[in-house]
Amino acid sequence: MATAPPPAPCTAEDEEPPSMAPHVPREHREQHGKDAPPGFIPPMAAEDVAAVEAVLGYDFADKSLVELALTHGSFYYPYRPGDTYERLEYLGDGVLTCLMSREVFRTYRTLPPGPLTRLRAANVDTEKLARVAVLRGLHRFLRHKAPQLEGQIQVFIEEMCKYPVHSNGLLDPPKVLSDIVESLIGAIYFDSNFDQEEVWRVFRNLADPLISLETLGKHPVSELFEFCQKTRRGVKIMKDEWDKNLKVEVLIDGELVGSATYAQKKEIAQNRAAKAALDKLKETLGQTESELAPADVSEPFDELDIPGTLNTNAS
Repeated sequence: MATAPPPAPCTAEDEEPPSMAPHVPREHREQHGKDAPPGFIPPMAAEDVAAVEAVLGYDFADKSLVELALTHGSFYYPYRPGDTYERLEYLGDGVLTCLMSREVFRTYRTLPPGPLTRLRAANVDTEKLARVAVLRGLHRFLRHKAPQLEGQIQVFIEEMCKYPVHSNGLLDPPKVLSDIVESLIGAIYFDSNFDQEEVWRVFRNLADPLISLETLGKHPVSELFEFCQKTRRGVKIMKDEWDKNLKVEVLIDGELVGSATYAQKKEIAQNRAAKAALDKLKETLGQTESELAPADVSEPFDELDIPGTLNTNAS
């Protein structure tokens, strides 16, 4: 079947985010009869099912799986909850992890497990899959009644244009975006009688281009620590006050160099504070990112497991 062309991805030079006129599902456009029973949940329109199939490049034998894969729990409000995409999301998450493990293992035949894990994660994490949902327009078919979700998606669309490939922990995409990609992949896996090659064909096209060893970025906390180790500086990331003022601060040799405030997640505030400190250090030293050594693929520090602060002192 012919696939629908995806919206053009934004680049760092774009002044505006990609044009994404909101799609209103047919069941939201049509006025259903007043005599419909309480709690009536309209089915997904056939034209919308066909549009999703065109984006995926896959014809479902069981069309109801498309509807199920795009139905969020809030869609049933205020009536009794019904079936949602959660089970299909579980299935899709598992098969994507397996298939991406196979892909990076085959592609990078001498790479050790640590970098392989990072490459795999970058291609199936929440941000990457959320980008897939937006750039392919799949978010427009999401069936939900979550009042804040449309605004959150729009903020993500605008912010992701600042990072053409991946933000490496600086953005906080709505998880529902990655959920529906996983649930649609799970639906294809089930509908195709668990055909992994068919699933990979669909996902490979959806996720193109995959993040490669050459385009894999570095986590800002990891990069900050490595930079300070090389330049013999001590680092301390102060997180104790986040619960009070939503701020994370970075001290370099005891001096405040970077900070960030983010209400939703401490981890995002921490990553942004690390990035701010790193940029300040590079500016102070008169270095640009191009003058630094190429980013390696070491694992990011598991900093959130350490309460209070992160601390390293140069020897």
